[in-house]
Amino acid sequence: MVRAGRSYWLALLAASALVAPQTASAQSAREQALEERLARLEAEMTALRADLVSARDAQAQTAAAATEATARSEEAVTRLATLESKPTAPAEGFRVGSTTFKLGGFVKAVASATRYDDGMLAGGSLGKEFYLPQQIPVGGTSTRDFMANARQTRLFFTSSTPVGGKDVKSHIEFDFALATAPAGAQRATNAYTPTLRRAFLTFDRFLIGQEWTTFQNPALLPESTDFVGPLEGTVFVRQMMVQYRQPLGQGLDLYLALENPQTETVNTTNAALADNDQDRVPDLVGKLVYKAAGLDLHLAGLVRQLSVHDGGNGDDALGWGVSAGGRFAFGPDKRHDIRLSATYGNGIGRYLGLGYAPDALYDRGALGNRLVNVGNFAGFASLKLGWTANVRSTFAAGYQHADYPDRITVPGLANVSAYSLAANLFWSPVKNLDIGIEVRHAGREVANGLKGQMDRVEMAAKYTF
Repeated sequence: MVRAGRSYWLALLAASALVAPQTASAQSAREQALEERLARLEAEMTALRADLVSARDAQAQTAAAATEATARSEEAVTRLATLESKPTAPAEGFRVGSTTFKLGGFVKAVASATRYDDGMLAGGSLGKEFYLPQQIPVGGTSTRDFMANARQTRLFFTSSTPVGGKDVKSHIEFDFALATAPAGAQRATNAYTPTLRRAFLTFDRFLIGQEWTTFQNPALLPESTDFVGPLEGTVFVRQMMVQYRQPLGQGLDLYLALENPQTETVNTTNAALADNDQDRVPDLVGKLVYKAAGLDLHLAGLVRQLSVHDGGNGDDALGWGVSAGGRFAFGPDKRHDIRLSATYGNGIGRYLGLGYAPDALYDRGALGNRLVNVGNFAGFASLKLGWTANVRSTFAAGYQHADYPDRITVPGLANVSAYSLAANLFWSPVKNLDIGIEVRHAGREVANGLKGQMDRVEMAAKYTF
């Protein structure tokens, strides 16, 4: 029994000795695995912490950006409100205070070669520089003339100022064309004096100042290389006036005006016009204007008192006139148009063709201090053809006839009739630049039966700005 017990305990000790290393080995592997797992967990925790810190930083940056964007938006709103509270700059021109100014005009160079069939013009004559029918020579021999100048160059400036919900506007314009050329001007420097063309202000429906007479519609004048074109056939006056415009609706306007009077007379022996400057009543003009797409019509009436008073002697007479005209555009892009104008009256000579004929005859000795009116008819017609978008031609004709009273002596060189025919070709290679060539034939007849003719070839280049 004793031996058997000892054997049991010896076997048990031997088994324990064999199992112990295996247990220790197993425990060591678990610990290693646990340590590796723990290391992985710690690494993941570190990564999570880093991601959390990064997320917090990004959130902080987003908040800062949002705050900055809000600030910028508020600043933009403030700046916009500030800008809206100030007057905006004009699309054209420049502003001084609340007044907008604009400058404009054109540079025009003209060269012409002329043949006069019946005489020669004196040096410095305006008829050398543009078509002036009363300066076509009569009763002489054929002469030729060449002239080049830039006197038709034009400048203007305008202003506009808001006052009481409306605009007060002004327009001032001048060129160099109508002043008498200084003696020797062409010798070296070709210096010419600026001459006032238009100077007026407008407010609401009123116009006050020097402007085209209300009796005229300058928009009807055909395109020409010349200063005017068919001058003998058109109303052509700029003068001081007070004008009122009343819209009647649907493109129809009524104009009423009081305009500066001036009576022009000749006596029974001298055809030179006399500027009497003794008028007492303004000329009264009324006009209806209708405008629509491609259409411009007008009908005007004029009533005036002719007046001459000299040393307690003199006379007054009633003058009147009617004028009608229109422009009719047609064809592709309305490139073609027809323009017509006709004027008839009694005692209205100075209104037509720069005073081709007098308003009346006045001669204290021969007529007994009596004003005798001269009747007049004038008209023109033109056809414009737009060959392409930048090439066009105009064909124009003008005519005027003065009707002197019967059984009254008239000076032999008093103008009786004039006519002109013209054709031109214009090319606009770029915007606002026009280059043209024109041929014109014209004639003049005076009271004693003498006639004169003129033929002219003219070239012009004009840049409008």
